[in-house]
Amino acid sequence: MSDRLLTPDELEAALRAIGAERYHNLHPFHRALHDGKLSKAQVQAWALNRYYYQARIPAKDATLLARLPTAELRREWRRRIEDHDGTEPGTGGVARWLRLTDGLGLDRNYVESLDGLLQGTRFAVDAYVHFVGERSTLEAIASSLTELFSPSIISERVSGMLRNYSFITEETLAYFTPRLTQAPRDSDFALFYVKEHARTIERQQAVMDALRFKCGVLWSMLDALDYAYVTPGLVPPGAFAPNAG
Repeated sequence: MSDRLLTPDELEAALRAIGAERYHNLHPFHRALHDGKLSKAQVQAWALNRYYYQARIPAKDATLLARLPTAELRREWRRRIEDHDGTEPGTGGVARWLRLTDGLGLDRNYVESLDGLLQGTRFAVDAYVHFVGERSTLEAIASSLTELFSPSIISERVSGMLRNYSFITEETLAYFTPRLTQAPRDSDFALFYVKEHARTIERQQAVMDALRFKCGVLWSMLDALDYAYVTPGLVPPGAFAPNAG
């Protein structure tokens, strides 16, 4: 714990330093994904497992929405749920992610059933949902600050996958286009909130720990994928087990 209270700008710098050290763009599985070093089956495994994260984000946000004390805050946070769930069937980020898995040749019913999900993915995502539901509003909002770093990883991922995989198209990756504007909007709000409300040493430590935790969630998801589908390639019983190719 820091022995002094940081200024808001120093706190922002400390949060950005956490992302520079721990964000999952540094993970070997991500590097392999965007560098074109994975098979189609391995990319399918990534998309299938990431679906669980995408599908649970609205539930995570709903647990926080119920605890926000003002209409202004609830209106701001409700927009995140609409971004992911959409305002009608077939719209929103979760629906766009399913179009990604469709484009990769995965059966939609299978993806939505979660039958092929890695338990490591499930445990990591569920831990995030529980964290947001159980911790303070400040910590819950701070945990979303990984969005500060997502535009760079999205740009890298889209350009790399389009360049390196013949089975990837711009339509397949349509999920990511709205996120280039949604994520900065959301992270700007969350960062402002954190800088305004983390005005004690203890609160500042709590928000930094929340961001470290969220980075760990995303890193753990890639750890599970790497272990099951790359090295050593031990797919656990019941998980998605395609023919490599």
